Amino acid sequence: MINVALLAGGYTGEYEVSLNSAKNIAESLDAGRYKIYTIIINRDRWFYELESNRFDIDKNDFSLDINGEKIKFDFAFITVHGTPGEDGKLQGYFDIIGVPYNTCDATTSAITMNKAYTKAIVNGITDLHCARSVQLHKKDIHDIATIGASLKFPLFVKPNNGGSSVGMSKVYKISGLPDALNKAFKEDDQVLVEQFIQGREFSIGVARINGHIQVLPATEIISSKDFFDYEAKYTPGASKEITPADLSGEKNAEIADIVTQIYLRLNCRGMVRIDFILLEGTNQFYFIEVNTTPGQSAASLIPQQVRAAGMHLGEFYGALIEGAMKR
Repeated sequence: MINVALLAGGYTGEYEVSLNSAKNIAESLDAGRYKIYTIIINRDRWFYELESNRFDIDKNDFSLDINGEKIKFDFAFITVHGTPGEDGKLQGYFDIIGVPYNTCDATTSAITMNKAYTKAIVNGITDLHCARSVQLHKKDIHDIATIGASLKFPLFVKPNNGGSSVGMSKVYKISGLPDALNKAFKEDDQVLVEQFIQGREFSIGVARINGHIQVLPATEIISSKDFFDYEAKYTPGASKEITPADLSGEKNAEIADIVTQIYLRLNCRGMVRIDFILLEGTNQFYFIEVNTTPGQSAASLIPQQVRAAGMHLGEFYGALIEGAMKR
């Protein structure tokens, strides 16, 4: 039996989303092979709950003491969205104490949380395009006129390190920029101002399974809102998700090659989800972002794609655990 610490919660507005992800993972994994302990992480404590009692994690060696029995973990399954699970902090901790985990390493996790840095690294991949953008820092003075003149409206204004589209705005003219920047800077000290790409939005999972990189079937996201923000993501009925997406065989092969290159260039591990736009008119792929701890609730995109690929979700998660433990 493999003792698995399933880490959920975190320090962001995606706390509840993370708990739903953990619930689905725990229910999917083979109970005959994996003993699951869901560890809740918040700013005050890391704990395991059993029969209304809370047992704190000993962070010195990442162990639990339950009524005198010391439990050590063979594996950490991180499903904390945002900080500290998606930005490299937990990964660095587990590297120090020597516990294997399911996600990208600390460096890749930290880089991919920064949208501008990620774009700089993936820039130049064959057949992948990046929208023109400007990265701003809160401590600097921002010349609205210069920003407006250097980019073509409409613009997306979003926190550079944020997840789940919190703090994002779509701006149609220069008069809307100050409010949009203030909204984004409330979420992060760095903000990305990016030209809007008109087209179809897709999301696609990539994972290393049994030593091989596997590209999952793509999902097309059709939002009833002007763009796919936090509300559109998590309000039932606010967006329509089609898995597998209606893409030609040629386009499916093209995007599979692109996301494989992204996965390799960023030195990704485990499963990631890559979002992109297919530009209206030209059918060119435009990069949006990489999610290194994508949502895993029953209705989330990766579980949809795993099912569409004909795989059992529990076997998929099990393969991620076994692969990471062999590294």
